[in-house]
Amino acid sequence: MKLLLGLNLIIPLAILAGMVCPGLVHADGNEVVVVYNSALPESKAVADYYVHARNVPKDQEFGFSLPTGLEITRKDFQEKLQVPLADKLVAKNLWRPGDIFVPEYKGRPAHMVHGVVSTRIRYLVLCYGVPERIPQDDSLQESFATNLPPQFRPNTASVDSELVWLPALKTNPPLDGPMNNWIYGATNQLMLSPTNGILLVARLDGPSADIARGLVDKAMTAERDGLWGRAYFDTRGLAPTDSYYYGDKVILGASEICAHMGYEVSVDTNSATFPASYPLSQVAVYCGWYDWSASGPFTRPQVEFMPGAIAYHLHSFSAADIRSYSNNWVGPLLAKGATCTMGCVNEPYLGYTPNLIIFFGNLARGWTFGEAAWAAQAALSWQTTVVGDPLYRPYGRSPGQLHEELQKRNSPLLEWSWLQLVDMDQARGGPLRRLAGFLEELPATTNSAVLSEKLADLNEDLGKPASAIDYYEQALKLNPSLQQRIRLRLTLGTDLTTQNRAAEAADDYRQLLREAPDYPDKAKIEDLLVQLEPKLARPPR
Repeated sequence: MKLLLGLNLIIPLAILAGMVCPGLVHADGNEVVVVYNSALPESKAVADYYVHARNVPKDQEFGFSLPTGLEITRKDFQEKLQVPLADKLVAKNLWRPGDIFVPEYKGRPAHMVHGVVSTRIRYLVLCYGVPERIPQDDSLQESFATNLPPQFRPNTASVDSELVWLPALKTNPPLDGPMNNWIYGATNQLMLSPTNGILLVARLDGPSADIARGLVDKAMTAERDGLWGRAYFDTRGLAPTDSYYYGDKVILGASEICAHMGYEVSVDTNSATFPASYPLSQVAVYCGWYDWSASGPFTRPQVEFMPGAIAYHLHSFSAADIRSYSNNWVGPLLAKGATCTMGCVNEPYLGYTPNLIIFFGNLARGWTFGEAAWAAQAALSWQTTVVGDPLYRPYGRSPGQLHEELQKRNSPLLEWSWLQLVDMDQARGGPLRRLAGFLEELPATTNSAVLSEKLADLNEDLGKPASAIDYYEQALKLNPSLQQRIRLRLTLGTDLTTQNRAAEAADDYRQLLREAPDYPDKAKIEDLLVQLEPKLARPPR
């Protein structure tokens, strides 16, 4: 079997199979420690569920009696979680502490540091009910902090980020301000280990214990079947000279990576975030900024997140209330169906928010969510929280391997795999005419709203509006999702109007209002119908 890819359109599956980096470190439940809040029964239930789902050894599940709210004081964090956890890891022989020789480097003399010399674990999972943030403790007075700008002197931190450097606990680093992350930008998985001072921390959390538990199920579904759907990126349209351009830069960079991975990518460059009427369909990836709380399509009753969906909204307080259904972003995104996300519990300042280019680049290499998330953080002991199963590996197989598996299972998801291969070729400069010809000849296209819409888009780009209209109409007959149907109707209505087919355009818009009676921009559709009225053919009197 051969698949579409490359300028000549045909490349053997064996070549596609090599697209995931060789020599990956494959994680499993044996490398995980699970922590729950013993003061909250729901926390233990989530922990037990994860231990069973990921085959984590039972003696690697630890309970600690902690506050049940979002905050834990610095004193309680140290005495009830940080130090007891480090002691447990030693007592259970999960890692072995010792002195590590650091050779001379760039004029810095050789010296010894206390760290972890061997380890059986790399990941720490915090379960629903474990506090998420440590508030400011003014009793901590560290002279080092006077060398920092005032905004970087707080000792506030997320619990996750404060536990990442647990292997280096005995070095007693200062707690004021951010700690430089020595694995930031790493491309070698072997660097992400307690023996290098790093514990990969993520939490199964959200507005409810059921939502937290569901993060595991959706991650494992996507690992089995693939992370399919579309990718949406919502920038602010800033100029490169703008002091806040970094936010746009990392979102645009992530969009390019996703395009080359074979996603249908939509990029919005308006200053405002997506409006409620924007048809977000079959969402595999969402990245945007900068609203205080979930807005636009994410306030609708249903969001079409696909199993395994990665969703992130850049905001200084996106995770300030991780257990809310409506406040900020992390809680609402999880409540609407996202599988994993990141956020900040307090003001991080823009340069210390996750670098999405590094994050998606390492995911594309086949890294786990936990690995990619922490390699993308410029700072530790700071404000980031990482929510989702850290073992989740959305791209652990090459496109060719996954395509073959879906074919063998006769899976309906195969339509997405065909689309991925076409999009990968298009991102690499594949001729549109050949891509359209391939889809026209592919039997799956006649039964797929996903592939029919893509074929329509290609004909649109080729300057063939009549053919595009035919394929949009074909897609509408093939059971598209609600949001895909809305997008098809909107596009079809515009094309029919442009082609002076006013009566058909009016029928299309009326059908949209019947199919989506609660469409948020209903008034706009009604205005379009009014504008079409003079162009409609009237029967003779």
